[in-house]
Amino acid sequence: MADYYSLLGVSRDAGAEEIKKAYRRLALEHHPDRNQGSKEAEERFKEITEAYEVLRDPDKRSVYDRYGEQGLKGQPGGGFGGGFDFSDAIEVFMRDFGGFGGLGDLFGQRTRGGSRARKGQSLKIRVRLDLKEVASGVTRTLDVKVLDTCDRCGGIGAEPGSSPTACSTCGGSGEERVVHNSVMGQMVSVQPCRRCRGEGRIIENPCTRCHGEGRVRADREIDVEIPPGVTSDNYITLRGKGNAGANGGPRGDLLVLLEVEDDDRFIRDGANLLYELPITFGQAALGGEEEVPTVEGTAKVTIPPGVQSGVLLRLRGQGLPELNGDGRTGDLLVRILVFTPQRLSPEWREALTRLREVEEPAPRQMEDGKRGFWSRVKEAFTAG
Repeated sequence: MADYYSLLGVSRDAGAEEIKKAYRRLALEHHPDRNQGSKEAEERFKEITEAYEVLRDPDKRSVYDRYGEQGLKGQPGGGFGGGFDFSDAIEVFMRDFGGFGGLGDLFGQRTRGGSRARKGQSLKIRVRLDLKEVASGVTRTLDVKVLDTCDRCGGIGAEPGSSPTACSTCGGSGEERVVHNSVMGQMVSVQPCRRCRGEGRIIENPCTRCHGEGRVRADREIDVEIPPGVTSDNYITLRGKGNAGANGGPRGDLLVLLEVEDDDRFIRDGANLLYELPITFGQAALGGEEEVPTVEGTAKVTIPPGVQSGVLLRLRGQGLPELNGDGRTGDLLVRILVFTPQRLSPEWREALTRLREVEEPAPRQMEDGKRGFWSRVKEAFTAG
């Protein structure tokens, strides 16, 4: 993106009022409603609005002057990092220049009887994932109930062939002044118009499909791409996929809340997984090879002779990918548990009795026995 000052056509020492005037002029020039919905105009409108939103704020402007756009990315509410989209730009424009007459007043025509366009409500939907989907990523098709612009009246709310009229009580402003008499004299308060309920317009002949609302309920199928490595702390924002705005306002967003199901086989720590493998005395003493589960199948783990209970064996690359980790994958840590039988067959008891006659006594303190098991787990997870 070009320099913010160049985008607005102002000098670096321009005052707040000059910046506001420059933005208003450019926003009206490039607004898609004036450019037959041109994508080029839409992108230009978004860029100049992003520049204005930074330069109008003294703190953000100071950071931008010193460090540029990259410096803003570390600031709370600062750099947009690609997250500032067209619906955000419309919201900024309406916030500072919409007025009670709505967007149409700025273009020299009254919009829908003076009612104000409002951004639609954002929606939330929960998506459950298993570890296999976390490992590979997945595209889900979501069934979402939304409010869409009425296709019969085009969102106006009036039956085709008719149109809303300005409220005669508030003159289309959506507000009325109410005078209250008190011991202190007359007091005047401003409140939403009681006749039009703050809309500024009256629909004498409501649309038979939406009943004057301008929006209708609809079922939509929306695809969402879920990247590998997500956790239950993550969510995905689908811009402009929520409810249609009232009076022609932009659509709200759809927040996809992710829930990763627990897998009884593993304990997850970020991209790493821990699996507990029970083995027999013979396997522990003589070593061998065992098959262990992975997220997407199985893998072989080699058990060294003389392995102790609690030892962790690492299978590199058999864990989960890291979110936005450029292909880096965690490990599978196999914790060895030497199984002690509680019921012995006569043959087994006889064999163990002979073994006891020849085996050496166990050391009084195991190697690194002063350290707790979970400290060794932590070291294994963090080891390079």
